[in-house]
Formats: sequence, C-alpha cells, structure tokens
Amino acid sequence: MVLMVGLGNPGPKYEGNRHNIGFMAIDAIADLHRFSGWRSRFQGQVGEGSLGDVRAMLLKPMTWMNESGRSVGEAMRWLKKTPGEVIVFYDELDLAPGKVRVKTGGGAAGHNGIRSIISHIGPDFKRVRLGIGHPGRKEQVQRHVLSDFSKADRDWLGPLLVAVADNAPRLAVGDDSTFMNRVAIALGSQDKADNGRTAGKAES
Repeated sequence: MVLMVGLGNPGPKYEGNRHNIGFMAIDAIADLHRFSGWRSRFQGQVGEGSLGDVRAMLLKPMTWMNESGRSVGEAMRWLKKTPGEVIVFYDELDLAPGKVRVKTGGGAAGHNGIRSIISHIGPDFKRVRLGIGHPGRKEQVQRHVLSDFSKADRDWLGPLLVAVADNAPRLAVGDDSTFMNRVAIALGSQDKADNGRTAGKAES
C-alpha cells in the first residue's frame, strides 16, 4: 500500500484556494478511482482504494497546513511505511500554472506544509509539485496562495486535476517520468518531464 497525501487548509472557506490544490488532486484521485468514502483518522480525512494493482490510502490532513506533518507521520507509522512510500501533492510557486514535477527528497523551499512533514518523517518522501505560479513579489505570496483560483485558471486547473488522477497509477508503481509525460501530453504541453533538473486560521 502507498500513502498519498494532499496538502491544504481545512474548511469550506479555503476549498478554492491555490494553497489547496493538493486537496483538490487527492479528491480527483478518489473520485476517478472510486475510493471509499472519507472518514476521520490520523488527524485527517482518509479514503482507501486501488490504483491499478496497487492498494492506496489517500490522506488529507485536517491539522492546518503548518502542522501537516503530525497527520502524515501518524499515518505512516500506523501503516508501517517508509518515507519513500509516501507521496505528497502540494502547490509550487516556482512552477508555472499547470506544470507538474515529481521529485524525491530535498528541502522545503519555503513551503510550510513540506517543512512540517520533513520535521516529522525526514526529507526522503516523494513530492508531486503542482505549479500555481508566483505573484512576482515576495510580499504578495501569502495573499496569492490563500486566494481562490481565478476564472482564467479554470482553463488549466480542471484538465490538470483530471490528468493527475488518470495517471496516478503510474505514481503508485514508481513510474514518475511516465506520469509527468502523460500529464504534460494531456494538457497539450510540449514540456517534457525532467525528474533530474527539474493555525485556527488559514496557514501558508
């Protein structure tokens, strides 16, 4: 079984935020692959099902973004998994909107949810970085990530989530390059997968 985690802030107020694209990706996977209904476990919401021949648990931490690692660590230990069997979906400022990159290990690059996970399980988990674009100035970042996707974003957001969900079985078996290529093709992108180079209130 693999553990797939989507990052976001809980509650309907934040559902459409750019920061919640990780939750959106996990929801899309659950819907397309007909996972079980959500239930409360590990300080989050979990669903179980299959991605091809691989059993998977989906997790949406309900701890607020900055404490995501508490939920992820608890689930990983209960499942007796290693960090390498954990796959985390989250928003990436340093990728253009609609771009996707997969990597294993590394630092937090300023993402508080990733920083929290590193503090609880170490850095050696797989990250699926979902590009949301950068607002251009550092002081605008928090407002950018905690704002809803715009109407213009819908042109790429819906197709991206569908492509991620459709190709999630490739991630489950560790075929990251094929996953990235297929997502890029589905979005009509010429971008080639490059795995080598490339609290109490909403928290960033």
